[in-house]
Amino acid sequence: MAKATKKQALGRGLSALLKENDMSVRSANHEKATEIVGNIIELSLEQIEVNPFQPRTHFDEEALKELADSIKVLGVIQPITVRRVDDKFQLVSGERRFRASKLIGNTTIPAYIRLANDQEMLEMALVENIQRKNLDPIEVALSYQRLIDEINLTQEELGERVGKKRSTITNYLRLLKLDPIIQIGMRDGFLSMGHGRAIINIDDNAKQLEIYEKILKDGLSVRQTEALVAEMKREKSPKPVPVTPSFVKNNEQVFNRFFGQKVAITSNDKGKGKISISFNSEEEFNQIKTILNLGE
Repeated sequence: MAKATKKQALGRGLSALLKENDMSVRSANHEKATEIVGNIIELSLEQIEVNPFQPRTHFDEEALKELADSIKVLGVIQPITVRRVDDKFQLVSGERRFRASKLIGNTTIPAYIRLANDQEMLEMALVENIQRKNLDPIEVALSYQRLIDEINLTQEELGERVGKKRSTITNYLRLLKLDPIIQIGMRDGFLSMGHGRAIINIDDNAKQLEIYEKILKDGLSVRQTEALVAEMKREKSPKPVPVTPSFVKNNEQVFNRFFGQKVAITSNDKGKGKISISFNSEEEFNQIKTILNLGE
């Protein structure tokens, strides 16, 4: 019987445990906010506003329904986090749990109350968003960019906040230079971050899209994409124009006048080269031979 009672309590989640253990659930309407800060309370869903700084705008409906079904059976296992704003509360983290609870008709939810200003709200929302395992690379990159722009963090400081190397932060931020169509493709899962990192080495957006279409059409792997990009960069790079040394340039006309023929002189930047004397007939050939005093 004791086992059944324990199982039932666990099945009702944190809300049930709070009530059954009489853990001094304080009223959310208490006038002194400091008396509830740092505590977990059973909070009315109607008193909670969503986080205006939440960077995530899309919530997978199927995943939300699965979470709602789990909450219906087990209750809310981990409390959401909120801050006090006048007579309301604002979500800091846990919007999926909040939405799922409303979806199944719950009227209250366990919530941890904390103090946070607007900047801290934004930072916590972004960092929580980044730490989610199912984020696509573009969502991560956008969150990184917002932390840099709106909280004035350097890439080194950002790396410390989210536990990533600076090079990792840089690689994500570079993805935002991709053509918007390719960014959407990454968000929809048509290509990986590895593909994106290869494509970003091409500056021309039209060429980027050309590679993107080929990836989709031919199912190119990351390595194949990297090879394609390398090939395109080689084709684009102009061949170096040979530089003729000044001692050759200054004496070309001298050779032309001396032989009375067009003399082609080529040379590399190290001074090595060759002299070619053209002729149009046997007579011209013999004239060159005489000038060179070669005899019979």
